[in-house]
Amino acid sequence: MAIFRYRVTIPCSKVFFREYGLDSGMSLFRLRGFLDRDLGFAPDQMTMFEVLSGKGKVMRRIGLFDFGDGSMDHVSVEEAFGEEGVVLRYVYNMDRDLFLELRQVSALEYSPRISYPVLLAERGRNPDQFSAVYEEFEEFSAKAQESAETEDAAYEDDELPEGEENL
Repeated sequence: MAIFRYRVTIPCSKVFFREYGLDSGMSLFRLRGFLDRDLGFAPDQMTMFEVLSGKGKVMRRIGLFDFGDGSMDHVSVEEAFGEEGVVLRYVYNMDRDLFLELRQVSALEYSPRISYPVLLAERGRNPDQFSAVYEEFEEFSAKAQESAETEDAAYEDDELPEGEENL
């Protein structure tokens, strides 16, 4: 049994990454469930894996239902990468086009004491599944603080925002 180390990243984010140890024989459906639980995503959303070539061309689309390239429950991690696939993209919010890239980093030694998949390393907070952008925590905090200060400065001490007079 081969165990591989995969790095999960979000494009355009230098802060977020996760590294997982995955059993190469596990199905993409099992991997999907693990990713959803680990990242706090709703399990009832339509998701898809895309196998990309080294040039970023989509080689296969593997969904919950068979699009012609197999379904998640019938395709293993090892089969998804095959000889052509370099990157496996996990599209978890179809209407926002946000995705995770899984990159094979190195092979690991199998341990019968470990239940795979397993989280090996992490950095950054989990992305919001339904957000159009991934905001790094420091940026988000600074924007929220600026917004609160701007709102406070817009009102006199004895004046309430419109619609809040009767609360």
